[in-house]
Amino acid sequence: MSRPRFHLAFPVDDLAAARRFYGDLMGCAEGRSSETWVDFDFQDHQIVAHLAPGECTPAPTGDVDHHAVPVRHFGLLLDWPDWEALAERFRAAGTDFIIEPYVRFEGKPGEQGTFFVRDPAGNALEFKTFRDEGQIFAT
Repeated sequence: MSRPRFHLAFPVDDLAAARRFYGDLMGCAEGRSSETWVDFDFQDHQIVAHLAPGECTPAPTGDVDHHAVPVRHFGLLLDWPDWEALAERFRAAGTDFIIEPYVRFEGKPGEQGTFFVRDPAGNALEFKTFRDEGQIFAT
Protein backbone atom coordinates (compact mmCIF):
# COMPACT_ATOMS: atom_id res chain seq x y z
CA MET A 1 0.00 0.00 0.00
CA SER A 2 1.62 3.25 -1.12
CA ARG A 3 -0.32 5.48 1.28
CA PRO A 4 -2.70 5.00 4.17
CA ARG A 5 -6.38 4.95 3.32
CA PHE A 6 -9.26 5.44 5.66
CA HIS A 7 -12.14 3.06 6.24
CA LEU A 8 -15.49 4.41 7.39
CA ALA A 9 -18.63 2.46 8.23
CA PHE A 10 -21.90 4.39 8.56
CA PRO A 11 -25.60 3.61 8.93
CA VAL A 12 -28.22 3.79 6.20
CA ASP A 13 -31.90 2.93 6.16
CA ASP A 14 -32.12 1.83 2.50
CA LEU A 15 -29.28 0.10 0.62
CA ALA A 16 -30.87 0.75 -2.80
CA ALA A 17 -31.00 4.49 -2.05
CA ALA A 18 -27.38 4.36 -0.83
CA ARG A 19 -26.36 2.66 -4.09
CA ARG A 20 -28.11 5.39 -6.12
CA PHE A 21 -26.48 8.20 -4.11
CA TYR A 22 -22.93 6.87 -3.71
CA GLY A 23 -22.79 4.76 -6.87
CA ASP A 24 -24.91 6.54 -9.47
CA LEU A 25 -24.74 10.19 -8.35
CA MET A 26 -21.25 10.31 -6.84
CA GLY A 27 -19.66 7.74 -9.15
CA CYS A 28 -18.23 5.53 -6.39
CA ALA A 29 -17.54 2.02 -7.64
CA GLU A 30 -19.22 -0.69 -5.62
CA GLY A 31 -17.12 -3.37 -3.96
CA ARG A 32 -18.25 -6.31 -1.88
CA SER A 33 -21.77 -6.39 -0.50
CA SER A 34 -24.35 -8.49 1.28
CA GLU A 35 -28.02 -8.08 2.11
CA THR A 36 -27.07 -5.76 4.99
CA TRP A 37 -24.06 -3.74 3.78
CA VAL A 38 -22.24 -2.47 0.69
CA ASP A 39 -18.66 -1.25 0.16
CA PHE A 40 -17.92 1.80 -2.00
CA ASP A 41 -14.66 3.15 -3.41
CA PHE A 42 -14.70 6.74 -2.11
CA GLN A 43 -11.74 8.16 -4.07
CA ASP A 44 -9.53 5.20 -3.10
CA HIS A 45 -10.90 5.07 0.46
CA GLN A 46 -13.27 2.36 1.64
CA ILE A 47 -16.65 3.41 2.96
CA VAL A 48 -19.27 0.89 3.99
CA ALA A 49 -23.00 1.57 4.16
CA HIS A 50 -24.53 -0.70 6.82
CA LEU A 51 -28.28 -1.23 6.97
CA ALA A 52 -29.11 0.12 10.44
CA PRO A 53 -32.27 2.28 10.25
CA GLY A 54 -32.35 2.91 14.00
CA GLU A 55 -28.94 4.59 13.83
CA CYS A 56 -29.96 7.14 11.17
CA THR A 57 -30.44 10.18 13.38
CA PRO A 58 -29.72 13.83 12.62
CA ALA A 59 -26.37 15.13 13.87
CA PRO A 60 -26.23 18.13 16.18
CA THR A 61 -24.70 21.26 14.66
CA GLY A 62 -21.90 23.58 15.64
CA ASP A 63 -21.15 27.11 14.44
CA VAL A 64 -18.38 27.40 11.85
CA ASP A 65 -18.01 30.69 9.97
CA HIS A 66 -21.60 31.60 10.93
CA HIS A 67 -23.08 28.38 9.52
CA ALA A 68 -24.75 25.50 11.39
CA VAL A 69 -22.36 22.69 10.45
CA PRO A 70 -23.39 19.11 11.24
CA VAL A 71 -20.94 17.94 13.90
CA ARG A 72 -20.91 14.36 12.57
CA HIS A 73 -19.95 14.39 8.91
CA PHE A 74 -17.39 13.07 6.45
CA GLY A 75 -16.31 13.99 2.96
CA LEU A 76 -13.46 14.71 0.60
CA LEU A 77 -10.93 17.40 -0.23
CA LEU A 78 -11.02 17.86 -4.00
CA ASP A 79 -9.21 19.92 -6.61
CA TRP A 80 -11.14 23.14 -7.33
CA PRO A 81 -12.50 22.10 -10.77
CA ASP A 82 -13.61 18.70 -9.38
CA TRP A 83 -15.28 20.43 -6.42
CA GLU A 84 -17.19 22.75 -8.75
CA ALA A 85 -18.20 19.84 -10.99
CA LEU A 86 -19.47 17.79 -8.03
CA ALA A 87 -21.48 20.76 -6.73
CA GLU A 88 -23.03 21.12 -10.18
CA ARG A 89 -23.81 17.38 -10.34
CA PHE A 90 -25.63 17.66 -6.99
CA ARG A 91 -27.52 20.75 -8.25
CA ALA A 92 -28.52 18.99 -11.48
CA ALA A 93 -29.80 16.01 -9.45
CA GLY A 94 -31.97 18.33 -7.34
CA THR A 95 -30.01 17.61 -4.14
CA ASP A 96 -30.83 19.89 -1.22
CA PHE A 97 -27.70 21.50 0.19
CA ILE A 98 -27.35 21.77 3.95
CA ILE A 99 -24.88 24.56 3.20
CA GLU A 100 -24.66 25.87 -0.37
CA PRO A 101 -21.23 26.03 -2.01
CA TYR A 102 -19.30 29.09 -0.86
CA VAL A 103 -15.80 30.25 0.08
CA ARG A 104 -15.17 29.98 3.82
CA PHE A 105 -12.54 32.05 5.67
CA GLU A 106 -12.16 34.23 2.60
CA GLY A 107 -8.88 36.13 2.61
CA LYS A 108 -7.74 34.37 5.78
CA PRO A 109 -5.46 31.40 6.46
CA GLY A 110 -7.25 28.20 5.47
CA GLU A 111 -9.47 29.83 2.84
CA GLN A 112 -11.53 27.05 1.27
CA GLY A 113 -14.51 26.28 -0.86
CA THR A 114 -17.02 24.10 0.96
CA PHE A 115 -20.52 22.70 0.74
CA PHE A 116 -22.58 20.17 2.68
CA VAL A 117 -25.24 17.68 1.55
CA ARG A 118 -27.04 14.74 3.14
CA ASP A 119 -27.25 11.25 1.71
CA PRO A 120 -30.72 9.63 1.60
CA ALA A 121 -30.25 8.26 5.15
CA GLY A 122 -29.46 11.72 6.52
CA ASN A 123 -25.67 11.31 6.83
CA ALA A 124 -23.96 14.66 6.33
CA LEU A 125 -21.12 14.97 3.83
CA GLU A 126 -18.79 17.93 3.34
CA PHE A 127 -16.78 18.58 0.20
CA LYS A 128 -13.91 21.05 0.37
CA THR A 129 -11.33 22.57 -1.93
CA PHE A 130 -8.31 24.78 -1.47
CA ARG A 131 -6.67 26.92 -4.15
CA ASP A 132 -3.45 26.40 -2.17
CA GLU A 133 -3.10 22.92 -0.62
CA GLY A 134 -0.47 24.40 1.69
CA GLN A 135 -3.39 26.08 3.47
CA ILE A 136 -5.17 22.85 4.45
CA PHE A 137 -3.78 22.98 8.00
CA ALA A 138 -3.10 26.73 8.16
CA THR A 139 -3.81 28.39 11.49
